[in-house]
Amino acid sequence: MSRKGGSRFANYKAGFQPPVKELPVLAAFIKAARKSGQLNLSNRELSEVPQSVWRINLDPPEDCHLNVSFNASDRWWDQTDLSKLILASNKLESLSDDLRLLPALTVLDVHDNQLTSLPCAIGQLVNLQKLIVSHNKLKELPDELWNLRSLKNLQLQHNGLEYIPDDIGQLVHLEDLDVSNNQLSTIPSSLGELKVLLRFNLAANKLKSIPPDISKMTSLKFLDMTRNELECVPSELAALVSLEQLYLRHNRLRNLPVFPSCKYLKELYVGNNQIEYLGSEHLQPLSAISVLELRDNKLKSLPDEILLLQGLERLDLTNNDICNLPYKLGNLPKLKSLLLEGNSLRSIRRDIINRGTQELLKYLRSRMEEQADGEGDSGPGTAMTFPSESNATVYNVGTHKMLEYSDKKATVVPDEIFNASDGVPIVSVNLSKNLLTAVPSRITELKATVTDVNLGFNKLASISLELCTLEHLLHLDLRNNLLTSLPMEMKRLQRLQTVILSVNRFKEFPDVLYHIPALETILLSNNQVGAIDSVQLMQLNRLTTLDMQNNDLMHVPPELGNCINLRSLLLEGNPFRNLRPAILARGTMAVLEYLRSRIPT
Repeated sequence: MSRKGGSRFANYKAGFQPPVKELPVLAAFIKAARKSGQLNLSNRELSEVPQSVWRINLDPPEDCHLNVSFNASDRWWDQTDLSKLILASNKLESLSDDLRLLPALTVLDVHDNQLTSLPCAIGQLVNLQKLIVSHNKLKELPDELWNLRSLKNLQLQHNGLEYIPDDIGQLVHLEDLDVSNNQLSTIPSSLGELKVLLRFNLAANKLKSIPPDISKMTSLKFLDMTRNELECVPSELAALVSLEQLYLRHNRLRNLPVFPSCKYLKELYVGNNQIEYLGSEHLQPLSAISVLELRDNKLKSLPDEILLLQGLERLDLTNNDICNLPYKLGNLPKLKSLLLEGNSLRSIRRDIINRGTQELLKYLRSRMEEQADGEGDSGPGTAMTFPSESNATVYNVGTHKMLEYSDKKATVVPDEIFNASDGVPIVSVNLSKNLLTAVPSRITELKATVTDVNLGFNKLASISLELCTLEHLLHLDLRNNLLTSLPMEMKRLQRLQTVILSVNRFKEFPDVLYHIPALETILLSNNQVGAIDSVQLMQLNRLTTLDMQNNDLMHVPPELGNCINLRSLLLEGNPFRNLRPAILARGTMAVLEYLRSRIPT
């Protein structure tokens, strides 16, 4: 028999107590839980927990007298102690002290209820490893909570907590701690004792400072202090040698911290502060950085040392006071997203910025080459002057390695356009805003080098096989066409990272996309897609952005919550009912968490 902790003998009279009448559905869940050790009663409109749940391992089932054969396959006495209990999204205002009757629990999830307190008996759940009490009305926590020395995951976000006791330092095995969206004005220095903590979320509180002892969290990889009142960050923060992601958005920082020891820091978010200066001392230690967000600050310039960030993929400088960019920025080999809106750039024309990151980087490189040849700086602070309209395409081909024939309202692309690219390693093709009904067959001539194709805003009803030969393609824009499907031959595009299919006529999620493992972004909004296959979607382990807004999704599969790499999941404007608008409004992480809680156990 599978048993833990001997809880059967906690009450020796249990077998003689009269059975408790249960609702048929609840009884079925209880019966299954006796075998599996897991019970999910989420979203059941419960205002209190039935006594039969607390006594699941003490009282015999109501129909026990019908089955007394030792040879029966369903032997009610051969049961497993309850180890996982999910009571999320109900109307619970309190939990009974009878919670202590479930000493084998390792997971307790009561998020999205109306709890104002936790029972002292919770301290007796000595085997508990994961406790989720987020989205309740807690203002304080019982002292007994800190007796749970086996706890690894503690979720306290979206409550009304005003302080965290020093005793939290006793939870030495804690790996994930979330106290975001509370009323905390201070945090205890004893948090430094959490030496194995990996994730710590302090966002949306009232913190004006953080204790230097936080530097003792040498295993910490993720730290979020967004939306607080921080005016400075202690220098000891630099001692977080394992830190990979740091969020400091929406504070009052005037200076960017220096991180000389954070050699693994990959993502730094310091947007919406009051930072005025960025120097080489800030950039030199960030050898591993891939995302640097500096938007909505007061930066006036960007140092040439930005070139040291050879792994940088995303740089957000939106809404600063930057007038000029260093041309060396164009040489960053991995930069995919450069955001500059809301700056007073004088040396770059807006139409160049509007062409997107790759074209902007090409422009910066061309300016650097012109300077090297003695052709740059012909006029102080002036933008590069383009040739006349008639020669623009040839110029773009030769200088920017871009084949552009956009916004011409053309039904075909003239041969002269492709002839101009002869011998030039074209990397970008822009044929958007025309009246094309087919992909130009000569696009295959560019297959050795082209990485970016824009065919948006045309009249394409199908995709020809010529496009499927561009095996170096990274970004494909097919928005605003008449497409209903994609050919399976597109799975040859194994390097494709971004595909934009918004505003077409898809009624099904294109099956071929499930077979392109490099995909990071899928934009499929404003179509008529009725379903998505979450199992196949999970195979796209690099996918971070999925936009399914304004489609015909009748149901969002709970298994979609297992797509843990998603950073942006957009589902608004669909007719499904299993996700409430209030949950969608909480953002991607909350949606994924909610979906996971709905996966049948």
